[in-house]
Amino acid sequence: MGLKDRNLQDLTRCAADVLRQGGVVAYPTETSYGLGASIEAIDALFRIYEIKRRPQDKPLLVIVKDPSWLERLAAHIPEAAYPIMEKFWPGPLTILFSARPGLPWPLCASTGKVGVRVSSHSVAAALVERLGAPITATSANLSGHPAANTAAEVMKQLGSCPKGLDFILDAGPAHGGQPSSIVDITVDPPVILRQGAVSREDILALCAKGRA
Repeated sequence: MGLKDRNLQDLTRCAADVLRQGGVVAYPTETSYGLGASIEAIDALFRIYEIKRRPQDKPLLVIVKDPSWLERLAAHIPEAAYPIMEKFWPGPLTILFSARPGLPWPLCASTGKVGVRVSSHSVAAALVERLGAPITATSANLSGHPAANTAAEVMKQLGSCPKGLDFILDAGPAHGGQPSSIVDITVDPPVILRQGAVSREDILALCAKGRA
């Protein structure tokens, strides 16, 4: 194992400890840097809204280790979801499911839905696995501002918040590009809410396959 890999492991371990203690962490995903808080840390979830200056009626998306973790978040998994999970997870596709009763407000607001994906970024995936719980994956930028693709860009946008970040997991530049696509699977037929890194046509074709 090289020095870089050991350093990343150490940083990931530290970041997971911060999350476990109720902190907020910036970390890289396959598109940009995201803001992570454990879904079990209610105060940290609300603090993300302060850090980003994000409207509180906009829920926070979540990443999980694998589809087996959905039982913690989703009340129901429609058949149409399985083909797109198999094809695009891990990857930049967020799926909206009917939220399991009792989820914290920041994860679903008044929508009754929760947005979930499995990250294909090795550091993000390792962070979730080490913590052992789902974490938020909202972009690490001020609401309405450009995405942050490096730790320096995260600090530039968010570093001055009085209740700011507790840790930045600097694993080098994120790949950039379009954000994750978002598909609402709770309706029939499914609806694309955000066209992003995964094309609308590819998503809907697989949704149709799952409904057939």
